[in-house]
Formats: sequence, structure tokens, C-alpha cells
Amino acid sequence: MTTQTVTLNNGVTMPILGFGVFQIPQDQTQAAVEAALEAGYRHLDTAASYLNEEAVGAAIAASGLPRDDLFVTTKLWIQHAPTGSVEDDTLRAFDTSLRKLGLDHLDLYLIHQPLGDYYSEWRAMQKLYQEGRSRAIGVSNFHPDRLVDLIEHNEITPAVNQVETHPFHQRVGDQELMRERGVQIESWGPFAEGRNNLFTDPVLTAIAEVHGKSVAQVVLRWLVQRDVVVIPKSVRPDRMAQNLDIFDFVLTDDELKQIATLDTGDSLFFDHRDPAMVSSLGSRRI
Repeated sequence: MTTQTVTLNNGVTMPILGFGVFQIPQDQTQAAVEAALEAGYRHLDTAASYLNEEAVGAAIAASGLPRDDLFVTTKLWIQHAPTGSVEDDTLRAFDTSLRKLGLDHLDLYLIHQPLGDYYSEWRAMQKLYQEGRSRAIGVSNFHPDRLVDLIEHNEITPAVNQVETHPFHQRVGDQELMRERGVQIESWGPFAEGRNNLFTDPVLTAIAEVHGKSVAQVVLRWLVQRDVVVIPKSVRPDRMAQNLDIFDFVLTDDELKQIATLDTGDSLFFDHRDPAMVSSLGSRRI
């Protein structure tokens, strides 16, 4: 399976369509990732906080695929510096993730949350990048103000910002700012976990019927046409294959305009600027 790629701000190429493992139970993750690799996925996305990096690594090892054929992302959870140094703890956290994945380098390492001392985390990640231990570094869940501030006070601009992006929260303005700053937008939650009745939405259903595709395929195609990297999750091999099958049709300008009308401009999950959420995420230990 050959998929479209995007080129990051450092020249690294990244498959625009990948496989995510958020909320896949540990005891199902290895089988799911093995099935995804068998289906043709070569871009895998996990995180330390998902607690399934070892299962992802086991699936990679079992696949027998050459390391250079894969693009592997994991994420750094908020560091609480029990040793007194967030930078040192970030380096240790990276080593732990790499060991669990059974790899000698990452393709992309992301700060998972814009919370805590993420400036110290970023300094450590810049070091990892400069040493070649991660081919690219980036962030996740950063709103435009925090992203710009990070860019303007550091040497390296994040290659990627992974944020909630789906038909009901389209992030058009955020994407334009990222493009101007050389940051690739990546979608998490592309199907909004089915909220707002996404899979039966009349607009998406009508477009899907025209193309002989599913609503999920229309959503993924819409993201890809916007140059948004996307990492859908599934534990069903048939759905995995279906999610890859989006490169044989194109949405028209009129269809894109129809989908644009679905945008509410707000998260369907939570706001990282909400004090209660900041406290909840910041107090979590892994």
C-alpha cells in the first residue's frame, strides 16, 4: 500500500494517513497493530500515557518490516521533575519509550500537553533531535498563542502540532497559522468518537452515497484534501482496510463547502485552557 506523504519543515517525509492506538486496551494493541501493518499502514502513533508502547513495539518486531519502512510517533507526558530537572527527566522518559518500543530512534516525538514546564521539555527534545535520536520533534494540543510563543523563544520550530480536528471542529484558522509558521497540522479524533451523530450526519451521508464510500472514508478524504495528517483508530481489520481506501476519489469544491457548514468552532471533548482540565491533566502520573 502506497499512501500520500507530507514533507515536514526539516525535509522529513511523513505518511499523511497513519494508525492510532489511543484507547486500544493493552491486551488488544499488539494484534491491532499487527493487523494494521498487514493492511498496509506504515505510520504508527502512540504515547507514553496510552500505556501500550510495549505492545506497539512487539507488533513492529513481529512484522519483520524494515525499520526504514515505518514512521513511528510517540509522545512525552507531563514531566513532574522528581529529580529536580525536567530536562533530565524528559531525556529519561524518551529512553523509556524507546526501550518499550524496541527501537533505536523515533521518527517523531511530541510534547503531549501544553502544560507544566514544557519549555524545559522542549530544550531536551531539541537535544534529542540534534543528536539524531528523533528525526523530528513537535507538540500536541497547543493552541495558537502557546504554539507561537514556543516558536519565538526556541531554536527549533515544532514540525507537527497534533490537535483535535474533525468536521465539527475544523481548525481552519489554526491550520493557516501553522502553515505560515511551518508547522504541520495533524488530526486526533477525526471521527469525533461518533459524537454529534457523525456517522449518520445528513451532509456526510449524502456525500458518501454519491461516491459509493462510507462516512468515515469521506471524513478521512476531507482531511487529506486539506493536507491534514490523520491517524484513525480501529481494532477491526475490515475497518482498517476501509480507512486506507480513500485515495481513489476526490471531494468537489461544493462538497467541501457543504462540510464546512458543519464547523461549530468548538471542541467536542475539552478545552486545554479550562482550569479544571489543566488541574486534572497536570496531576496525572504515569
